[in-house]
Order: sequence, then structure tokens, then C-alpha cells
Amino acid sequence: MIQQYPSRLLESAVQEFSKLPGIGRKTALRLVLYMLRMEHDEVTRFTESLDRLKNEVKFCRVCHNISDQEVCPICSDDRRDASTICVVENIQDVMAVENTQQFTGLYHVLGGLISPMDGIGPSDLEIDSLVQRVAQGGIKEVVLALSSTMEGDTTNFYIFRKLSAFDVKVTIIARGIAVGNELEYTDEVTLGRSIQNRVPFEQ
Repeated sequence: MIQQYPSRLLESAVQEFSKLPGIGRKTALRLVLYMLRMEHDEVTRFTESLDRLKNEVKFCRVCHNISDQEVCPICSDDRRDASTICVVENIQDVMAVENTQQFTGLYHVLGGLISPMDGIGPSDLEIDSLVQRVAQGGIKEVVLALSSTMEGDTTNFYIFRKLSAFDVKVTIIARGIAVGNELEYTDEVTLGRSIQNRVPFEQ
């Protein structure tokens, strides 16, 4: 039975909150009622921050990580090892690898994985821009840090083939990560060791 709300405005807000991943209608109702108890200026700051996020956030033109500038702080940091690129699926994975404090190179965010079942092909991802970065020279190693799933392995193999024409070492993070696990849910110790113990990618 669909819950009846005493206000259409309340119901509308609950519907919007429940569209967020992991948020059911009960949780959405609690969040909306909490916001109703907030001071008006607090709600204004909250909504303004979301509006600015949507309208002003950028994606790094080099690695496609989220950024406030055209080039993200990682790519513009001259203390990083610019000869090594870690390839990840999404922005959450950049954060996961950074939290291990075991990787000092740069990143490349693909924006997804090759998945024919979902209609996602290589052209839908940032693979060509990765190849272009390698083609420009100066890259000695590309670390494939994708999830240990069928889609991750397919993407790994595709990238390996695309980079085979270049004089670049292609490695894959050690499989201390359980097969089928998403990278962002892997504990930092396991992920850190996988980064440190990466091995050459073999066909």
C-alpha cells in the first residue's frame, strides 16, 4: 500500500530523495523531515552547494577526474610520478587508491567498463584519450586497476591490446582483491598491497 502524505510538497520532496542510490522511501522521509527542522539559511546553503556542484564542477581535461579547475590537483602536482598512469573505472576508485597512500603516479578515469550486455563499448569510455596520452611519450608504465569482474577483465585486455604498439610496461594490480569485488569496497590494506605488488599484464 502506498503511503499517504499530508502534503503534496512533502511527497514531492520524498520522491526526489528516494531517487538517490540506496535511499528508500522511509529513509527519504526521515531526511526530508530533518530538513524541515533545519534553519532556513542551512537549507539554503545545502541547496546552493548542490546547485554549484551541478553547474560548476569540471572534469580534468587530462585524466577525467572530478575537479574545480581545468586540470585536477593530482595532474598539476609536479611531485607526482608523471611516467606512471593508473587506469581506474571511476572517480570513487581514484579516491580508493589515493587512500592507500601507496601510489604516487597519475590517473586515468575511464568512466566505466566495457559491457556489451549494457550496450557499453570502447567508444563510450575514455580509452582513446588514454592511448593519446601514451602516444605523446614520457609514459613508462600503465597500471590497470580495474575491478576483478568479467567486464573489468574484458576492459583490461582491450586496453592491453591498444597499448601493445607502444614501448610501455602494462601491469595489473595483484589479485589480492577477490574476484567479483568492486574496487571501491575493498579495504585499504588489501588494495594498497595490490598496488605495490602489481604484476605484468599477460594476454
